[in-house]
Amino acid sequence: MRAVVLLSLCLSMLVQGCRSSASSTSDTPVKVGAEVLLDDHLDELEGKRVGLVMNPTARVGGSHMLDTLLAHGVNVTALFAPEHGFRGDVGAGETIEDGIDQATGLPVFSLYGDTRTPTAEMLEKVDVLLFDMQDVGARFYTYNATLGNIIKGAAPHDVPVWVLDRPNPAGGEFISGWMMQEKHKSFVGAYPIPMAHGMTLGELAQMMVGEYWIPHADKAQVRVIPMDGWKRSMKWPETGLKWIAPSPNLPTFNHAFVYLGTVLFEGVNISEGRGTSDPFLKVGAPTTTLTSSHIAKLRRQFSGVNIERISFTPESMPGKALHPDFEDQKCHGVEIRVIDPQQFNPIKLGVELLATLLDATPEASLNDYIEKLSGIDKSLFLNQLQDKSYMKNWDQTSEEFAQRRKEYLLYD
Repeated sequence: MRAVVLLSLCLSMLVQGCRSSASSTSDTPVKVGAEVLLDDHLDELEGKRVGLVMNPTARVGGSHMLDTLLAHGVNVTALFAPEHGFRGDVGAGETIEDGIDQATGLPVFSLYGDTRTPTAEMLEKVDVLLFDMQDVGARFYTYNATLGNIIKGAAPHDVPVWVLDRPNPAGGEFISGWMMQEKHKSFVGAYPIPMAHGMTLGELAQMMVGEYWIPHADKAQVRVIPMDGWKRSMKWPETGLKWIAPSPNLPTFNHAFVYLGTVLFEGVNISEGRGTSDPFLKVGAPTTTLTSSHIAKLRRQFSGVNIERISFTPESMPGKALHPDFEDQKCHGVEIRVIDPQQFNPIKLGVELLATLLDATPEASLNDYIEKLSGIDKSLFLNQLQDKSYMKNWDQTSEEFAQRRKEYLLYD
């Protein structure tokens, strides 16, 4: 009996600690969907077998939602791992394997391997799925594709999907880049949306279903637990929330913001800075030769950033950048430092950097991956790069998409 009492007391203290942690973000302007769930909807999970689609960003007040939900007595029965893994310890593009979570003993099902949509067997002991991951607001960031696959897989089996909403770090008003052409559809471009869509994943989930972008949309049961306090005009620094890397190569908001444009360097044989301390903020190649006029032209085009010539040497970093391009070779290029994210378009910055480095790197050439990232044909990409007509294309895309998404928006 004494042991039972002590165990009960320990569990009670743990729950109280989690409650304290959950409310510890109350001094921030934004209350994320996970915190709203803990405060207002936890009783609705009583008696349900709960599956979690999460990664390390699923935190409230310093505690991971898995630990918090278990402490509150929620019956968590299965974990689902996106790209980078449930615990976030797997590098970009590395296959995730099914397994067991060592901390809890719960089964972990991979959604980034041979199977990317949950199967009937995976959902056999699940009554509801909670999806909670911090996105970066980009079409090519795979968490939106995983969300769509979750909804697609759950719908035929009558399993509801609750999206615990989080901010779009780039803001809800930033729409930019090319619209994806259907023929370039892939896991890094699953839906007909611009490169930067200006939506939260909760809003995007509603649009996926409402626009019938996913199979079984008519059977889908999607519920969004919305944030409190988030405004569309907010970029990440205004939310007051602590940045937790959504993937190993985006350690800060500045990296994630500039990534929206410099990710295009993955479609050319020029390093995007993987294997350095500042991926996506450093770009270059061994044969790049930048002149003072190159740098001066870039600086004239962009406010809110410092652009400097540098040299860097990519190194293999397990869990972050395993054997990156130009491993152990000295590269020459530029380094970007963000001063004020409100003053520049990161996708335009990425495009102009790419145009500049293509000019300064004789051996540089685009590969087919550029079509998946940009969403358009390689030839069209090059033509618009050369004649600078891409901004006219983007403006039209932005205007059309802003109208199309209106009915799915949850925030002002």
